[in-house]
Amino acid sequence: MQTLPDSARADLWQRVRRGFSIPDLDSDLVQRWEQWYSTRPDYVERMTQRGARYLFHIVEEVQKRGLPTELALLPFIESAFNPQALSVARASGIWQFMPATGRDFDLRQNLFRDDRRDVMASTRAALDYLESLHRMFGDWHLALAAYNWGQGNVQRTIDGARRSGLQTGYSFLRMPDETRNYVPKLQAVKNIVLNPRQYQLELPPLQNHPYFLAVDNDRDIDVALAARLAGMSLEDFQALNPQLNKPLVLAAGTPQLLLPYDNAEMFRDSLARHPGPWASWTAWVAPRTMRLAEAAQLTGSTEEQLRSLNRIPAGMMLRTGSTLLVPRTGRAQTDVSERVADGAMLSLIPERQPQPRRTIQASAKGEPLAQLARRHGVATAQLARWNGLPANAQLKPGQQLVVLSAPAPSTRAKQGSRAKSRDIRQAQGARIKVAQAQPPSRR
Repeated sequence: MQTLPDSARADLWQRVRRGFSIPDLDSDLVQRWEQWYSTRPDYVERMTQRGARYLFHIVEEVQKRGLPTELALLPFIESAFNPQALSVARASGIWQFMPATGRDFDLRQNLFRDDRRDVMASTRAALDYLESLHRMFGDWHLALAAYNWGQGNVQRTIDGARRSGLQTGYSFLRMPDETRNYVPKLQAVKNIVLNPRQYQLELPPLQNHPYFLAVDNDRDIDVALAARLAGMSLEDFQALNPQLNKPLVLAAGTPQLLLPYDNAEMFRDSLARHPGPWASWTAWVAPRTMRLAEAAQLTGSTEEQLRSLNRIPAGMMLRTGSTLLVPRTGRAQTDVSERVADGAMLSLIPERQPQPRRTIQASAKGEPLAQLARRHGVATAQLARWNGLPANAQLKPGQQLVVLSAPAPSTRAKQGSRAKSRDIRQAQGARIKVAQAQPPSRR
């Protein structure tokens, strides 16, 4: 292991403190959040220990752009530096990107990966977004509010305040509680980083050098194998590569893996000496709409295996173009193409159930198709379509026709159906009352 120069041993927290430049906010909400964090030392410790993996990289990217280092603390507020964090609104990753916003900033989301959780890609996207918001509003407090609430909401609120002759600064605007507390929470974390002892807290020492390195990956490889060759637990490997949705890394979609500084060289050496296959899984694209049993036959696997691997509910079939994770057999030894790696999706539809069939018969004298349809309570156009006849057909005596719809329910069945519907409505009403009585959940 190489010896680090003294400059690389400098405390990363000092580097962060020296880069603070967003105007301070002093309010009751800031004090409330300072107290909240200071009374939860275990939470702060877990949060900062997780952040230790990512903070150097984020500070580097922030300072390359000449931005305030307060922005490097934002994941403490967004996700407590949990890369697997998923909000009730489906925001994901340490920077908590919504699906649509992530796509706006080139964060690909598909079957095999979600770049909103990718540490490097999401940091690039978050800083791009924050810079654009600062250019839009010319104020970091408003830019941060827009990051949380959306620029359209903030702009409309500012426009409304101007029309009413009111002040338009962050502290004066009417906002949802979450956004109202957003900047005060960041200010509280900033104050704690500036002087943790004042709040009876202790920050873990962070050296001012990379925690991880990006290692090139040019072949598909199992996640478990990559972790083992790097000398890491699966949990630690996934903490640095949290964008992976499947137990397989596709080289065409993830050309680099993040590994701890001290494990990167071990991975390269172990991989070069590894004698066996790299991947035991691959991707398979359905050439047509089909049942899972047929897909299993075509891929040399079992229906139960495919259902479990790809989380496919019973009674569903694959649409054309759906991608499955399947065992890598002699039929599929090449790596997955870039087209599949970037566009993999799974689209399901309910299995087609055969329609009930019954036969009806024209009278002994013959009759028009319309008359037979009326006699059996079937629409003339449907009866004609089911049997390939014109709607004005004259039927032969005793001619048999097929009806592909279930017979109309009897009066007793209709009454039972109405009673069942009434029972369902009553049960739903009871559940709604119970749900309304529960306290609201917190984000």
